[in-house]
Amino acid sequence: MKIVFLTGAGMSVESGLTTFRDAGGLWENYPVMDVASHDGWLRDPEKIISFYNMLRTKYRDVTPCEGHRIIAELEKQYDVTVVTQNVDNLHEQAGSTNVIHLHGEMMKMCSSRDVDNPRFWVTLPHEGWGESGLEVPLGTKADDGSLLRPYIVFFQENVPNMYDAVLEAQKADVFVIIGTSLNVYPAASLLQYVQPSAQVYLIDPNPVQTSASCNVCVIQKGASEGVKNLVELLKQRNEI
Repeated sequence: MKIVFLTGAGMSVESGLTTFRDAGGLWENYPVMDVASHDGWLRDPEKIISFYNMLRTKYRDVTPCEGHRIIAELEKQYDVTVVTQNVDNLHEQAGSTNVIHLHGEMMKMCSSRDVDNPRFWVTLPHEGWGESGLEVPLGTKADDGSLLRPYIVFFQENVPNMYDAVLEAQKADVFVIIGTSLNVYPAASLLQYVQPSAQVYLIDPNPVQTSASCNVCVIQKGASEGVKNLVELLKQRNEI
């Protein structure tokens, strides 16, 4: 059975990470177009480098929550793909091996000229970049001579991994949405590609509106408790 998870900020809240959009989130303290847009990068790359250096130090001691670990464990029984809107690497830390990052990865730097070319990626921590190896020195260049920039999909940029995510959604027997408001596109459109025969589960403690034509089973719980509930439902499904 093929299970595809679509995870958002609510997946990582239980690990102690602040959401970007909710009350008290990062966008209340930092203008989004200054620190997370293509225009912002062109206007003031040093500001963006400094912002993500700060953000990485907040991520340094964060560990996966129980929900992350349960999803990774499901690989022992099912064909599992995780499509995440999150830029943390908590799914990988928990042991998930097939993760598609839609919005980039906090712990990678890339060429500002050839963003998606893995030849120029630098994975953090990097020796000599601050005490933790997470603070990229201002003005550091990639091997192609361009400025290193965070491997983040900025506003005003295309989502390069969306095509791969769509292919996975189309193959899903079970599609699970965790901790996302389904207001961020194009990620929210993935539900449109799920086959009508697939079972869709939505895990979130808050009400979420969907436009799905397929049957959606809502589990109104936080990520970890919701994933536990999901596992029980999957067991029942297999026993029928």
